[in-house]
Amino acid sequence: MLFRRRKAAGFREKLRELLWPRKGFLRPPRYLMMRILRLTASPYAVAIGVALGVFVSWTPFIGVHFVMAFALTYLFSGNMVAAALGCAAFGNPLTYPFIWGTTWEVGHLLLNRGDEMHGQSIDLAALFHELHLSELWRPVLEPMLVGSIPPAMVTSVIVYFAVYYAVRGFQLRRRERLMERARLRLAMPVQETV
Repeated sequence: MLFRRRKAAGFREKLRELLWPRKGFLRPPRYLMMRILRLTASPYAVAIGVALGVFVSWTPFIGVHFVMAFALTYLFSGNMVAAALGCAAFGNPLTYPFIWGTTWEVGHLLLNRGDEMHGQSIDLAALFHELHLSELWRPVLEPMLVGSIPPAMVTSVIVYFAVYYAVRGFQLRRRERLMERARLRLAMPVQETV
């Protein structure tokens, strides 16, 4: 392989890389941000794609987040790559516990079910194993779906404006740099070859 290590990493080195990456913790978020900024679509298309990816990540339907984001992005004429990056950046194993806890609490608050579920337990493993999705709807999915709407709307609007202005500024600066380079090339005297 072209980019393979000469000596395979051992267990200790893999574990150290997992706990403390050699290139730092900020490199993946910076890479995602640069990947979003460098998309060759309009600022609106990029921003709406990322915002819809974030919006969909709040819903409890984990297996279909990307499909939902692509469908919504298509309806709003957004960028599909931006939607995928928005889903991946916001909805990941590090953020899901926070998302689920927030949607659970907000859903119970909105549905006035705070005291109704107090002291009851739900055996999710048995419900999933026996595929009783109808029994899973009322105690789990309904409050999480209802509770996902307010935070999803707030975060997606904030993300939309942040990404829109960041992409617009990046594209303007890039266009100015390219124009300056073109002006310099035109201003240089042409040397004759003999």
